[in-house]
Amino acid sequence: MAAFTLFASAGPAAADFRLCNNTASRVGLAVGYKDADGWTTEGWWNLPARTCETVLKGNLVARYYYVYAIDYDRGGEWMGQAFMCTRDKEFTIRGIGDCLARGYDRTGFFEVDTGEQRAWTVQLTESSEQPLQKPPVASNPTDTSPAAGGTTAVPPNAGLPPSGLLPSGSKTP
Repeated sequence: MAAFTLFASAGPAAADFRLCNNTASRVGLAVGYKDADGWTTEGWWNLPARTCETVLKGNLVARYYYVYAIDYDRGGEWMGQAFMCTRDKEFTIRGIGDCLARGYDRTGFFEVDTGEQRAWTVQLTESSEQPLQKPPVASNPTDTSPAAGGTTAVPPNAGLPPSGLLPSGSKTP
């Protein structure tokens, strides 16, 4: 199985949730989020190698988003312990409970904390690429507006909380 690293960053670009595939492989993506109507998972976006895709357009509606990605060519995946519903074909699924009973798969997503930014980009990379360890310096160091951004790196499947973790704000699996 291939090993991967994840970068997440925010910046002053368009107000969207974007995912970038910075690997040499084709990647399939699914996202989950909670809005005013409750939990939703959506997929699949198929990203060719070294491309980006805007998966949610407009200002972000939540602080936390959840991502699951699979490397179609080498078999690796980016996953976590926030379980949500998916299926093999294109989907939009409301609710994260009783996935199997409702005929869906139960899949572990990793959490992305956007820090309440208006826009966010997640960059999926191969673990051999060195992550940026320091956040970029803002042009105005006292700028704390939502457009000010940073960069974080998360090794794949490392430091995961115990199984059964629910997405932030959730009460039942």
